[in-house]
Amino acid sequence: MPMSTITPLGSNLPTIHALLPNRPTHVMAILNVTPDSFSDGGENTPEMLSERIDTLIKTGTTIFDIGGQSSSPNTPDVTAAEEIRRVLPAIAAVRAHPRGSEVSISVDTYRAAVAEAAVNAGADIVNDVSAGLLDKDMLSTVARLGSTVCLMHMRGTPATMNRLTDYPDGLIPTVASELLERVAEADAAGIRRWRIILDPGIGFAKTKEQNLEILRCLDELRNWPGLRGFPWLVGSSRKTFIGRITGVDTPRERIWGTAATVVAAVQGGADIVRVHDAVEMGHVVKMSDAIWRV
Repeated sequence: MPMSTITPLGSNLPTIHALLPNRPTHVMAILNVTPDSFSDGGENTPEMLSERIDTLIKTGTTIFDIGGQSSSPNTPDVTAAEEIRRVLPAIAAVRAHPRGSEVSISVDTYRAAVAEAAVNAGADIVNDVSAGLLDKDMLSTVARLGSTVCLMHMRGTPATMNRLTDYPDGLIPTVASELLERVAEADAAGIRRWRIILDPGIGFAKTKEQNLEILRCLDELRNWPGLRGFPWLVGSSRKTFIGRITGVDTPRERIWGTAATVVAAVQGGADIVRVHDAVEMGHVVKMSDAIWRV
């Protein structure tokens, strides 16, 4: 058996062995409890949430990513208190399910206060789209909490990122270099390397062509010096570049284009795929794992 890093997804939950060729790909279901998310705002009302959680757990979802603040461009920020008010009931709903202890909960936030409240309420992972850049207290808070953290590549803020797509030294070398900087910052804050998941940030400070390059070259990025052994999360679900390529304007109708990106992510070595249509993408992942994870 080859040497492998082992990244915990939570207490008594499956771990990620990022270097094992036959490791299963985890399906992370997006639960946006926001009224203004770009593709599913307002869908996860309290009345609908319990039924959806039940379906997803029964069909193989292993991680729930709960978000209370949209990271779409030009979306107004809510207060930390409002974000906490939105996410805590969803965390409680997952944990209240009879099999809720069998799945991992991630909180999608760039605020340290929200991360701390969510972890104290039962979340296992902090999924920060800014990798600690938007809140100076985030990395030290995660270190103190002892949680697993996902560090995503992004430039600027959600409002400015689409103007920051110039990569004169090449996309893959630059994304690798900038993620290495975030890993170093996390390490300096006291976060253990085996507690870190990386995300190339598809759709964040990337053009359509750059998003495609990430999917084509994920294996190169995974094996970049200094990055080999980290688990990777890929979140391409329903994103704008899929709509531009397929001509599908409505985000929730981009399921087939999303499926192609999920296949590419698994082939490239992703450990987690973050998706809206978790039941359907669960089938895509199982088939892709059967082909490539041998």
